[in-house]
Amino acid sequence: MDRIYIEGLALRCVIGVFPEERREVQELLIDITLDTDLTRAGVTDDLADTVDYGTLKKRVRSFVENSEFQLIEALAEGIAALCLEEPKVTDVRVRVDKPGALRFVRTVAVEIERQRRP
Repeated sequence: MDRIYIEGLALRCVIGVFPEERREVQELLIDITLDTDLTRAGVTDDLADTVDYGTLKKRVRSFVENSEFQLIEALAEGIAALCLEEPKVTDVRVRVDKPGALRFVRTVAVEIERQRRP
């Protein structure tokens, strides 16, 4: 399977369990890996034969910036479901980093992998 990577997408949203986390938006870093077949796009050189990752990035941005999840796990799940709405995507991996979530730790992250259901 071929892959498309969207790495280091820096977005801000309300995220967290504790009241002090929910007072202001926080920055997250998001990596998305899309499994898809790029054979046809490689031959035709036509955007219609691949995943339009620019449009997908805009959809993810809108989803994240308008969300108010408590857990980064739930946010990652929502992003994965959104990515799997794209018909050409068969599998998706989503990593959500929450820099500064813990003192003395550069980041805390979750990574999930989901597949299209038949």
